[in-house]
Amino acid sequence: MPDDGDMAPDFTLKDQNDESITLSSLRGNRALIFFYPKADTSGCTLEASGFRDAYDQFVEQGVIILGISPDPVKSQNKFASKYGLPMKLLADEDHSVALKYGVWVEKNMYGRKYMGVDRTTFLIAPDGKIEHVYHKVKPDGHAQQILATLIDSKDQ
Repeated sequence: MPDDGDMAPDFTLKDQNDESITLSSLRGNRALIFFYPKADTSGCTLEASGFRDAYDQFVEQGVIILGISPDPVKSQNKFASKYGLPMKLLADEDHSVALKYGVWVEKNMYGRKYMGVDRTTFLIAPDGKIEHVYHKVKPDGHAQQILATLIDSKDQ
């Protein structure tokens, strides 16, 4: 898994509107990439809604928000429309980006092992380096936690 100070692995994925988004094309801006397991599930909805509710504040901080999950474009579009999500939601159907970022992992639920996304967030600096990795993300309040860190660091 890439860590603080590493270059963020570049990628190109389709967003919920079937438009290609390339991470390196966002250089010069801060980017926030939140990996989530599945669109329109309770935890993922809670997390994405937090980013939606704080979206304008992230924009004021100069941060572009990207959500990535293994869902197809159509599911991302339904998710964004249903909950009014203003950020780009990217479809990583083959898990290639999740693999690059080390978040496609073996999970265990009720004794059943399967592969899935480990809920993780990466803050990318304008030069393309990872500023911070947020591990073991709790969906509730995550956006506010990051926003508070951004505002605190700006005030120093």
